[in-house]
Amino acid sequence: MESIVGNVRAPGALMSGCIFCQGFNDMTIRATILATSALLALAGCGRSEKTNEAAPTDTVAASNDTATAAPTPAAISGSQSFANAAAASDAFEIETSKLALTNGASASVKAFARRMIEAHTGSTAKLKTAAASATPAITPDPTLNADQQQKLDQLKALNGKAFDEAYIAEQTAGHQQTLDVLKAYATTGDSAPLKSFATGLIPTVTAHLNMAKGLKA
Repeated sequence: MESIVGNVRAPGALMSGCIFCQGFNDMTIRATILATSALLALAGCGRSEKTNEAAPTDTVAASNDTATAAPTPAAISGSQSFANAAAASDAFEIETSKLALTNGASASVKAFARRMIEAHTGSTAKLKTAAASATPAITPDPTLNADQQQKLDQLKALNGKAFDEAYIAEQTAGHQQTLDVLKAYATTGDSAPLKSFATGLIPTVTAHLNMAKGLKA
């Protein structure tokens, strides 16, 4: 009987041991899950902190780009544009006429050139006076435009009759352009002193244009 009882108890003992093992395994699984969840949470926090740290850098970069942007240049007024064109025209006529005295061959061309130097030096002085009287005051810029500079450079390379022909052509075209600018500003200009200057200069430039057309190389 004892052996039978003993045999009966043995399975019970084994069952108790299995239940204990099962409980232990359940606890281990729970602990593993909790540990894994904690690690994932920490990793998420780390990524969030890195993202938050990167944001200010992007903002600073954007701010720096805005701060270094070049300002938009102010538009030139109509009066300033006219004064610049008139000053550049005078400078072109004077410089090309000085070249005529050294590179030209025709006596009539050289006589015309001397007259142009004197006349355009005088008109430059009148322009400065009128511009200074404008409101607000204007300072004419005599810098040649790209086309004028190119033509001046081309004349420097010529001599004799070739120079005379090119000089006459440039004087004719230049005075026609100047006359057109003067007439336009005399009609629509917004500065009284400069309008008076333009109106007064029209007869002189018209006479120069006719003289240039009559020149022979």
